[in-house]
Amino acid sequence: MIPVAYAVLNLDAVVQNLAVVRKHAPEAKIMAVIKANGYGHGMLRVAEALKSVDAFAVARADEGVRLRKAGLTNRIVVLEGFTCHSELDEHLQHDLSAVVHSLEQIEIFAARPERSAISVWVKVDTGMNRLGFRPQDLAEMHERLLACSIARQPYHYMTHFANADDVGDRKTLDQIRLFEATVLPYSGQRSMANSAAILGWPQSLADWVRPGIMLFGISPFPDTTGAMLGLRPIMSLHSRLISVKTIAAGETVGYGSGWRCERPTRLGVIAIGYGDGYPRYAKPGTPVLVNGVRVPLIGRVSMDMITVDLAAQPGAKPGDPVTLWGEDLPVEEIARHAETIPYTLVCGITPRVQIVEQT
Repeated sequence: MIPVAYAVLNLDAVVQNLAVVRKHAPEAKIMAVIKANGYGHGMLRVAEALKSVDAFAVARADEGVRLRKAGLTNRIVVLEGFTCHSELDEHLQHDLSAVVHSLEQIEIFAARPERSAISVWVKVDTGMNRLGFRPQDLAEMHERLLACSIARQPYHYMTHFANADDVGDRKTLDQIRLFEATVLPYSGQRSMANSAAILGWPQSLADWVRPGIMLFGISPFPDTTGAMLGLRPIMSLHSRLISVKTIAAGETVGYGSGWRCERPTRLGVIAIGYGDGYPRYAKPGTPVLVNGVRVPLIGRVSMDMITVDLAAQPGAKPGDPVTLWGEDLPVEEIARHAETIPYTLVCGITPRVQIVEQT
């Protein structure tokens, strides 16, 4: 049976996007960020396509365990680290590197008898105010960490930018300078650059870069598409028309009767909705491709269906193909119409959508 809603993944594109990373950061090691099920694209399939990278980064230990059980031998860094002894045990059992960002983690380390058992990335909070040690506290935390036999030396150091997607915001430059000054007394490798910094802040590249969204062909910058940066999207989302009808001027469409026809309108009903991950708050006028031609969304997005105005496709009929986003309709554009970011769209694809790998 042909799936109604399905996403096509072009895994050759991720290799091309990795080449863009290497072009911008030719001297840096690459830690590919594939958390959140590979930004909705499937963590294991993406990891397999990226096996040439130096390391993978995931958010949580269970993601790293999945990679190890799938046979991946690259270094794996857990960005949230561990919060208890059982999570630390998972790190040790599966050779996962830990990000250490709190005194509580160091106290867990201090209670362990193992020697040089785990690789450590120390997180420095330079202004994101999320995870990490404040610069003024790092020296004390470093001394405490030295007393923990379990932590393998040398330690490595990372920070995360708050505003790297705005190349005119000086805060990123301030964060770079603060990080470099804070970690200057210590040996070990450094990492600062996420996707936006790789593309927009070359002074942040350091020893390791951490590309995430750009690997999936999506721009980290507002009002920019991946294609404008030389990237190719991996995912395209598709469905089909299931009904076509004509309604009179003055009639309304969808829940809340929020969209009213100004003229006789031939509308199409498409089998996709927020139950599949299409954005609930996509506004009327959001573009959809029917038979490769742009038509506008009308009415509200419902759980299983959306409606479009077929004036530009008068010959459209049930069964005709529909693209919701992809190479010819950037996901960044759909995100803008829904007043969100493209990360939420690709991460939000639900299990009801069948995944098809392009061959």
